[in-house]
Amino acid sequence: MLSRRQTLLGLISLVGSPGLATAVGASESPGYVLDLASTEVRFGFQLNGFWQNGTMPILSSHIALNPKRLAATRVSVSLDASAAKTGLIFATQAMTSPEVLNVEKFPTISFATRRILLSPEGRLSNGAEVIGDLTLRGVTRPLSLSVDLFRRPGSAVEDLSRLDFSLRGSLSRAAFGASGYPKLVSDTVRLDIRASLQQVI
Repeated sequence: MLSRRQTLLGLISLVGSPGLATAVGASESPGYVLDLASTEVRFGFQLNGFWQNGTMPILSSHIALNPKRLAATRVSVSLDASAAKTGLIFATQAMTSPEVLNVEKFPTISFATRRILLSPEGRLSNGAEVIGDLTLRGVTRPLSLSVDLFRRPGSAVEDLSRLDFSLRGSLSRAAFGASGYPKLVSDTVRLDIRASLQQVI
């Protein structure tokens, strides 16, 4: 059963300028849950040449982090496409229609990592990338997202109780068959996922 309090497992520690690094032992591995009140999956698209924004709820997610093997980090997320919304009712209706997302047949969108490219400093920030597979309308294609994982600004170096992360990228909707209304809506869709993790004991 899908949970609104998804558990994100991993071992996390931080350097003073708050990116991800290594500091604690495996036996001290904390657990985290996604704070949905501080988490948002946003997307952007051009409608008649003007950028519009929308949101899509998270159904389930999992993030596994190992500070000794950051390149082995794994991320997976499932989104509720049927509940996607924009600021315009007619745009939402068009987006969820058979010509675009076709949510009656494909109610979810999923993403899962294949590999991680760390930053030159070996962190999950400052140029790190998550490379994985996006499944939309039953079509699976590779997608690369930039990733940044930080402790809260102003928090102590050893304070792991709250962590923030973001994933950003873009895709061609036509590549997934979501090509409806091409004269009105741009092919490029921007993705911006911002989330907060809460440590649990």
